[in-house]
Amino acid sequence: MSSSPTFNSIATILEADFKVDRSAISPATVLTDLGLDSLALMEFVFAVEDAFHLRIPEDRLDPREAGITLQRLCEVIDTEGSSAVAPAAEAAHA
Repeated sequence: MSSSPTFNSIATILEADFKVDRSAISPATVLTDLGLDSLALMEFVFAVEDAFHLRIPEDRLDPREAGITLQRLCEVIDTEGSSAVAPAAEAAHA
C-alpha cells in the first residue's frame, strides 16, 4: 500500500501542508496519531477531498473515530473516487 498513488498523494499532503515528518507516515498510521489537533485533522480531510475531487461521507469515514488508519483512508478514497481522477496534490507539490 505504501507505494500506491493514493497513499503517496496523502503522504505528500501531510508532509507539505501539515508538516508531518515522512518517517511518521505509513499505511498503519492512525489518523489521530499524526499529531494534528481536531481542527487540523478536519482540515486534512478537506484537503484530501479537494485533492481527489470527492467528498467522503461521514458514515464511510469519520476522522474523529479512534483507530482509523491511513490505509483505511486510502481504501475509502479508492472506493468513493473510483473514477480514478488524478490528485491535484501531486501536481501542486511537484
